[in-house]
Amino acid sequence: MSGIVTLFAFLLALAVLVVFHELGHYLAARLAGVRVLRFSVGFGRPLLRRVAADGTEWVLSAIPLGGYVKMLDEREGAVDPAQADRAFNRASVGRRFFIVAAGPLANFLLAVLLYWVMFLHGIPALKPVIDTPPPGSAAALAGLVRGDQIAQVGDDRIDSFQDLRMALLAHAVGAKAVRLTLADGQVTRLSTRGVAPIDPGSDILATLGLRLYEPSLPPVIGRVMPGSPAQRAGLEAGDRVAAVNGAAVGDWQQLVQAVQASPGRAVQLLIAQPQGTALITLTPESITQGGRTLGRIGAAPQVPAGLFAPLRTELRYGPLDALGHAAAKTWDMSVFSLEMLGRMVVGQVSWRNLSGPLTIADYAGQSAEMGWLPYLAFLSIVSISLGVLNLLPIPLLDGGHLMYYIFESVRGRPVSEQAMEIATRIGMGILMVLVTIALYNDFQRILSG
Repeated sequence: MSGIVTLFAFLLALAVLVVFHELGHYLAARLAGVRVLRFSVGFGRPLLRRVAADGTEWVLSAIPLGGYVKMLDEREGAVDPAQADRAFNRASVGRRFFIVAAGPLANFLLAVLLYWVMFLHGIPALKPVIDTPPPGSAAALAGLVRGDQIAQVGDDRIDSFQDLRMALLAHAVGAKAVRLTLADGQVTRLSTRGVAPIDPGSDILATLGLRLYEPSLPPVIGRVMPGSPAQRAGLEAGDRVAAVNGAAVGDWQQLVQAVQASPGRAVQLLIAQPQGTALITLTPESITQGGRTLGRIGAAPQVPAGLFAPLRTELRYGPLDALGHAAAKTWDMSVFSLEMLGRMVVGQVSWRNLSGPLTIADYAGQSAEMGWLPYLAFLSIVSISLGVLNLLPIPLLDGGHLMYYIFESVRGRPVSEQAMEIATRIGMGILMVLVTIALYNDFQRILSG
């Protein structure tokens, strides 16, 4: 079932993103007086076709990996002299610029719309309250302690733990220190040395010693994973772990630390049960996390009802405020995406962060299974990424055509066919390299699990 959900969620995402992008080109062409011959969702052989009253052919094609809007153009075939004034190549530089730029703009507007819906409904989130930083970490050296709530990173307001992660990603790379303002008004500076280049397998918050605040949990088993060392040893929900290897355990975190310190080595647990105590010996399996080998027994804690309620929040606004927050979120994510691309080029961010269709499909499926709000958030991020990517000044992309029009407006004449042909070959080479890297990263993620 998961595979079917992933496929459906991915195809739906493609359809929504492609339709909005091409609809931007289509509507702009209509406004600019340019005739549209075909609006196609997908490439290749047409599967469904309908001709509208204005003569535009609406097509659903066999390969659902994109789409296009074909306009009347004298460079692509004979044009009826009576229709020549509606040809794309006859349009002014300004009108052509408007038509091409409308595609990426539509992607940004889609993201604003999706964020607006989410902010109107309310987005569940966790407050940016941190736990005790590890000794020697950047957070500990900055004087942060358990229970501190971060209100600002630089000048950016922080409303949730996810905001904190995104703000630090945007501020930390290339900076020596970041200013943090706490909810009580205190200000400190957080060193970011050692966080670049960012690796997709790393967590910038964990690297800096910033961990989500976790209320103390009793060392009581709430759930045992099937096939885990805990299940094989006979642990059951409701068992309380009183000691590990003779050392008393006061809360769940102490139990986790004791288990993590013993990967592949037998440990003895003193279990307190209603009928008395029992000694259970088991061997934690070894896992690799953040470059460290840790032990894991496959058990989750029993969480008392309402324990995390004080840490939860909801980002909900009225219609106008939601629109403002949606526009600001789209702008921030667009700038962030552009900065990350630039930092990839100069080596501050790993190229392993570049994702291809397989990873995008995986995220589509995961977000869809989590609910409609995470799926809308996924669509928003991908729509913004598509808009930013298409605006890059690479021939074959919308940004490449916009670059031609800028040169034309400055020089007073169009870019020569020969120059465009050379640029197209260069652009194709650049795109092939990017696609190859993205697919390589996809397969690496699949093979590494």
